[in-house]
Amino acid sequence: MSNKRIYFVDVTNRDGVQTSRLGLAKLQKTIINLMLDDLGVTQSEFGFPTTKHEINYLNANLQLVDRGVISRTKLSGWMRGIVDDVVNSFQNVPRLQYVNLSVSTSDQMIQGKYGGKKTRKDIIETTKDAVSMAGTYGVQVIGVNAEDASRTDIDFLIEFANEAKKSGASRFRYCDTLGYDDPQTAYQRILEIAKETQMDIELHFHNDLGMAVGNSVLGAKAAIDAGVNAYINTAINGMGERAGNADLISCLLAILKSSGFSGKYQVDPQIDLSKSWKLAKYTAYAFNLPIPINQPAVGSNAFAHESGIHADGALKDRRNYELYDYEELGRGEPEIVETGRMITTGEYGGIKGFRDVYEKMELEFKDEDEARNILELARYANVHTQKPLTQSELKFIYYYPDIAAKIMTVTPYYIPTGALKHRVDKSEKTMPHVIV
Repeated sequence: MSNKRIYFVDVTNRDGVQTSRLGLAKLQKTIINLMLDDLGVTQSEFGFPTTKHEINYLNANLQLVDRGVISRTKLSGWMRGIVDDVVNSFQNVPRLQYVNLSVSTSDQMIQGKYGGKKTRKDIIETTKDAVSMAGTYGVQVIGVNAEDASRTDIDFLIEFANEAKKSGASRFRYCDTLGYDDPQTAYQRILEIAKETQMDIELHFHNDLGMAVGNSVLGAKAAIDAGVNAYINTAINGMGERAGNADLISCLLAILKSSGFSGKYQVDPQIDLSKSWKLAKYTAYAFNLPIPINQPAVGSNAFAHESGIHADGALKDRRNYELYDYEELGRGEPEIVETGRMITTGEYGGIKGFRDVYEKMELEFKDEDEARNILELARYANVHTQKPLTQSELKFIYYYPDIAAKIMTVTPYYIPTGALKHRVDKSEKTMPHVIV
């Protein structure tokens, strides 16, 4: 068995939130980071440090790292592979220690996205400059992302990765941006890249052809077989643009349970599979998108048996029709659903109902000031998420009120210039019917 390992980099809070028509509040992103840490996921790509509405959230989550609240999951920022983005990122979030710098590499993107204004040489040089700049900030791990790698000439990918490595990059992210690869092709290409570069490889696969999980695990196998570490990029419940990214729990199970991987490859020893169910449920709630009934491991039918032969076989010995145990995922505990009187707390909640909610969680307030301060934060949180608050969210506000307040604070970047400034300064009136 190789001494190299398979690690997991979850991108729900960066790529997953780019899902069209869906999104997460900053408090929800924070709870996901905490749950990923509980699960033992190696890294969370937690956002965009160049994006102004992310700044408070990103810095507040790094405060959670400082306090030891997030202790196992490394928080990494995503930015374009250009010097200006790197400088801007560290001005906004000075304590970033893990970054990924992204650039498009395929001829399709060079022509169709950059309009032919960049050459392959330009892409390499700007990436090298960006990597070098990131190095001046004392970053622990610099990754370089080849967007549309699966449609990029492999010799160019190798050259791109090696040049970035010379400038200080330690990981290469192979991005199957359109879900174009198949598992066999992914294995062969990543094996060659890993052998030629000897860089740790991140596997970033989209699910446009339904092969994201298969590509991810075969890509990981290729990296290990080539003698480097593998970092599978995932999203909880397969969230992501278009058909989504590789599902976190499915990838974990494929590595831990499938015939070709079980016991043959080393996985990050921090992983605690029993936290899977709670994470999947919360993420589905936060996105307001139910888990598909047939989702591996966490779907409501994952352990359901109806046909006589299957039901009989499962009752005699669960191994007849169940490859792994639901208890391993944290499932099986009874869920209590209140069917009588229910007191909730929200943006218009009062102090008595609020105290009742916290008493049921066995959390006490030392005085009236503490209770009313936490109540006010809970009200803001309800406005912030526009959903009934979960126990995890309410507990987070209780234990870390200062960080919760920071996460929920977004100051709009609003400095009117040009025609907008002229219109605002004149206080021009807009006819109501234009809006209504």
